Amino acid sequence: MLTVSPLYAGLLALLFIGLSFRVVAARRQQKVSVGDGGDKLVLKRMRAQANCAEYAPLGLLLLAMAELQGMPGWLVHVFGTMLLAGRLLHAYGFGATPQVVKARVWGMYLTVAMLVGMALANIGHALF
Repeated sequence: MLTVSPLYAGLLALLFIGLSFRVVAARRQQKVSVGDGGDKLVLKRMRAQANCAEYAPLGLLLLAMAELQGMPGWLVHVFGTMLLAGRLLHAYGFGATPQVVKARVWGMYLTVAMLVGMALANIGHALF
């Protein structure tokens, strides 16, 4: 039974919804109905949202599989926190004007470290 990873799924879903609202607000402000309309603000917010959509699902899938395979709850929390913090930092750093590059970079470091750690944990458990 999954008891820890659903927490991070819910929190990341709220982050994604927040990023989606920012896209809608930018589209309304710039009067763009579909796509980015060539507007830099709309494009920037769309990419922040899309980046979350690209990385969060894989991280959550790996996290849930590791939990189902018996990873200790405290360790699931460590990796879940890495994913959530990484996505929050990246969204903040990328979405700010001007960008906060250090936040964006650390967000990617945390996200990639989580994905690599979870990938190796899942592979290791499957093979051994």
